[in-house]
Amino acid sequence: MPTGPDRLPPLIAVVGSDGSGKSTVCTELLNWIKAYGPAAVAHLGKQQGNTGRWLANLPLVGTGLGSLINRKAATVHSSRSRNKAPDVLPALVMYAFTLRRVRRYRRMLAQRKRGLIVIADRYPQLDIPSAFDGPDMSVAAEGHGFVQRLAQREQRAFEWMTGYQPDLVVRLNVDLDTACARKHDHKREALARKIGIAPQLTFNGAEIAEIDASQDLPEVLADVHAAVSLKMAELGYQTPPPPAEV
Repeated sequence: MPTGPDRLPPLIAVVGSDGSGKSTVCTELLNWIKAYGPAAVAHLGKQQGNTGRWLANLPLVGTGLGSLINRKAATVHSSRSRNKAPDVLPALVMYAFTLRRVRRYRRMLAQRKRGLIVIADRYPQLDIPSAFDGPDMSVAAEGHGFVQRLAQREQRAFEWMTGYQPDLVVRLNVDLDTACARKHDHKREALARKIGIAPQLTFNGAEIAEIDASQDLPEVLADVHAAVSLKMAELGYQTPPPPAEV
């Protein structure tokens, strides 16, 4: 394993639209990359839906809180399109998600400092702020002064997170029909929008490996392994020996 006063273990980010297979690739990549050394997966997305579902399962108040999360998030997105800041309550909800992401990001950095190779499931970006994995509030939107201050704080948080450049971004590119087949519960229009945005993200100039994620999983994993192997070799990691035959 390469060493040096400023050398941290690699950070490999896996990004792509819903239906591209991010979570599956991250799980498989984690198992594979452990041959190089200790490793962990860090989820750096919003996970808003997971939180809403968890809240909905709480007794007595859960259903109302889960609905509030989804309703206020929708209010934020519709307000953004009109270049108008959201009301105070939805802004607080979305800022809470940002704080949660910052906490997970700090945990990811701590993992690297402890010597773990990190596979990041999603990665924050500022190229298209209104898109997935970007900030929810616009610093240019007109609205309540308190909300504008929250938007400025959110912007600074994303500037800090995106200031750390992944060693490699693995971008999973998927066609619309394949994504829809994999995500039956997602609207086709929403998937089309995300698929169109994904290639535009630069992740602060990080090196990006483009992967055709419309292939069958073995082919996708083979391409991912090949791209990551090249990066690991470039970073000074020796190719691990093949597993022993049973």
